[in-house]
Order: sequence, then structure tokens, then C-alpha cells
Amino acid sequence: MTPEQRLEIAVDIATHAGRMIVEARDQGDFDHRYKHGQELVTDIDLQVDTYIGERLEASFPEETRLSEELAPDREVLERPDALWVVDPIDGTVNFAHGLHHVAVSVGWASGGKVRLGVVHAPFLGETYTALAGRGAWCNGEPIRASGSKEMTTSLVGTGFPYRRDSRPPLMRRLMAVLTHCQDVRRAGSAALDLCAVASGRLDAYYESVSPWDMAAGLLIAREAGARTGHLYPVPGGLPEDLYGENLLVSSPALHDSLGELLRHADASDHDAL
Repeated sequence: MTPEQRLEIAVDIATHAGRMIVEARDQGDFDHRYKHGQELVTDIDLQVDTYIGERLEASFPEETRLSEELAPDREVLERPDALWVVDPIDGTVNFAHGLHHVAVSVGWASGGKVRLGVVHAPFLGETYTALAGRGAWCNGEPIRASGSKEMTTSLVGTGFPYRRDSRPPLMRRLMAVLTHCQDVRRAGSAALDLCAVASGRLDAYYESVSPWDMAAGLLIAREAGARTGHLYPVPGGLPEDLYGENLLVSSPALHDSLGELLRHADASDHDAL
């Protein structure tokens, strides 16, 4: 199967999943619960994940799937096999509250590298796609990352973990960015934040997220010309493309200076302890 054919199937799966999400919102009849006491999940997350899983199994029966709702086995990240990395609803809290920043994220990796990415935002009417080495698109039109060179005029996206006790150390990073950059945006969907960098709407994005949040969006941003990486070295045995801790994605000219700013903020926080 060609990469283009694989992408066509992934887009079809994501857009059908998006229609399920919109219909569920319109009907307004869904239950929710909290995983680990703090992380919201709805029964629509589970229904959409089941649908995506069935479609992928039918089209790619020999390929593994890693999904947020699939009792994730992170050991699959260390295997070189073909791997689908899926978030059925990235932005579940937004979905539950009636906000529009919600996305279906579908990435495909082989040999530890993400080769294909689809991020579909059903309420925004936007479908972002990328193939490794082929470029990135939104609704079929090529997109390019920002060429921003100065932190003082740069708009930066980020997010925060569900665990409230994990948030205080990140406040020093946030203050550093607010002090040195134009402003900060926190939209509630890592996949769409990465696509915002890809399309030049954001100049940079940093956060620690899970593989299913970032796999597709990372490739889309990279193929659009953004520089992708991490603030600190990736642990041995884990593919960089599927490691979401301390992620930093930005215009090429901003990457080093913003990374230095964030690491300095971390060091200051450590010294304060």
C-alpha cells in the first residue's frame, strides 16, 4: 500500500470519527467519569475509539494500535513494528464543555519514526495532514510554520497536566515565557496546538504530553517547517518521535533561545527548592 493510500484511509477514518463527535455534542446525551480521579473521559471517547480501532483492524490487521482509551501498553513504543497512535478525542474537557478546540488525532509510525499524521478538528472544519518528506496541508492546501526570529514578538502555546500538584513547577516556565515573549495561549488540545505551529498561528509550543496527543501533530509541524525536539535528552530505547515529555516545537530560529529560557526557568525552580 502506498503512503498516499494509507493517508486516504486514515483521513476517512478521522473524518467519520469527527462526525460521531459532532452528533454526540448535538444530542448532548453522554456520560462522563474521571480516570485517576482527575482526568475526564466520556462514553463518546470510548465509542469513537472503538470505531477507529475497528476501522484500523479491518484495513491494517497486522499492525499494532496504541490509544489513550486502550489500556495503553507503552512497551509497544520500544518496538520497531508499524504502530498506529490514536487519540479519539484530544480535548475531552473542551468537548464536554461545548468548546470547539477538539480533535481526532491519528498517527502512524514505523521504525520509531512517525510517517503519517492526521489531525481532524470537526467543529472547526479543519483537517491537517502530513506524510514524512512530502509536506503538510490543511484541507488540502500547503501550510508553513512561522518564520519568527524574536521571542519578544512570539506567541507561544502550552498546556498543563490534570494533576494539580504537578502544576506549580510549571508556573516558573510560564512566567518566563510571559516575561520574554508576546503572550501565551492555552487552547486545551495538544494536537491542535501543534497544528497551530504548523500553520503559523503560533510561533512555538511546549508541554509534556502523551504519545497519542502529539504523534500526528509533531509530524505535521515538522513537515510544515517547524523545528521539533525536547528540552532534555530522550531516555534510551524510546523513539524521539513518540516521546512527549518536555516537548518543544517552534519556528527554527526560536528553538534554541526558547529552549534555553525554559531550561533556565527549570533550574531556577530547582534552586528555589
